[in-house]
Amino acid sequence: MRVPTRDTKRAHRRAVAATVVGNFVESFDWLGYGLFAPLLAARFFPSSNPVTSLIGAFAVLGVGVLVRPLGGILLGRLADRRGRRPALMLAITLMTSGSFLIGITPTYDQIGLLAPVVLLLARVAQGVSSGGEWPAAAAYLMEVAPRRRKSLYGSLFSLTTCAGAFTASLLGGFLTAGLGPDAMGAWGWRIPFLVGGFFGVILLVLRRQLAETEVFQREAGSQATRGSLREVLGTYRRQVLLSVLLVAGFATVGATWTSVIPATGAQLAAPGEMFWVVVCATTILMVINIPIGLLADKVGPRRFLVAATVLFAIWGSYSFLTIEGTFTSLLSTYLSGTVYLVSATTTLPGILSELFPAENRALGLGLPNALTAAVLGGVAPPLATYLGDHGRPGWFIGALMATVLLALPAARLTRRTPAPAAPALDRSSLTLTK
Repeated sequence: MRVPTRDTKRAHRRAVAATVVGNFVESFDWLGYGLFAPLLAARFFPSSNPVTSLIGAFAVLGVGVLVRPLGGILLGRLADRRGRRPALMLAITLMTSGSFLIGITPTYDQIGLLAPVVLLLARVAQGVSSGGEWPAAAAYLMEVAPRRRKSLYGSLFSLTTCAGAFTASLLGGFLTAGLGPDAMGAWGWRIPFLVGGFFGVILLVLRRQLAETEVFQREAGSQATRGSLREVLGTYRRQVLLSVLLVAGFATVGATWTSVIPATGAQLAAPGEMFWVVVCATTILMVINIPIGLLADKVGPRRFLVAATVLFAIWGSYSFLTIEGTFTSLLSTYLSGTVYLVSATTTLPGILSELFPAENRALGLGLPNALTAAVLGGVAPPLATYLGDHGRPGWFIGALMATVLLALPAARLTRRTPAPAAPALDRSSLTLTK
């Protein structure tokens, strides 16, 4: 076993940072859309009924989610056939382009129906990016993570996700307080998307220095079936099904808590208050992220995920059904879902990456995750808005919790599914080559 040199450690840290920061950009953009959904709804889907406008804005969000399987397939195949680096580069390019496009798109009053069409195209680009970003990044990170620190490395995903949400909400709060409702409605809503595009450009530069993992080069580089959709759906259909069950609740909660809850809070509370709720919540989450990763590694990722799922089923149901416009109520509701998301983001990369061999790992991670997000995550925001407007929020939260609880039997079944490939290298034997 080689002793890692200082240069090796530095290359390792740079690679990890360039990988997980993609979650920061994605979280910033996606939560920014949810936080500014009421403003986008009024500018791109004008209607005498604000709920109708909001459903239109969430429908665009849903379409962006619906195309995630395309990203999961295209970028997953690219990551397995050409390497993780090209897929990560393309994913951030699409996300950045979508952010800039939203930031400069004229409104409905300026160009009519073309405005929502351009908005839709931007969200489609970001949806494809999102579908391919996470599996490529998760495959990369789990291949360079030390064997007994996979949940800790997974917690870096949730840490950067929380940092992106924190930055988006903090920026939104300052903009709302500094510009006022009129300026925010006229042009201020564009600023976060332009800032998100700028963040993406920085990450694109960082990822140009990203190196490929030895695990991919050794185990996948010479495999004829690498990136094979037929192989994933045929040979590994059991693993695909388990992946769907594991991420079903994660996808539904993620779509709901990053769009519906912020938008609901914006309607119930005073202008700008929801931004500060998210700032407070994400501050708490960033503090507990690393401890959660360490604890999950200690007790086992599956056991930890089961405990987090049961906690959310109780806390999340109660807070969702009793949500009010007070700071305390909004904070409790937002935290209930995001604590669960942090726990899932920390543990799922390690659990899921063990189900697929290196030559089909990114596609195996990407397809079921993106497909589930498309079906459940795409439907959740407009459905929650519709049922809430008709006084049936209990129906929605009941269906959501049903998807969440699917993770309980799935986590147990993954123990009986043997890993199809050799475990990832320990950091001490890591070599990164361009």
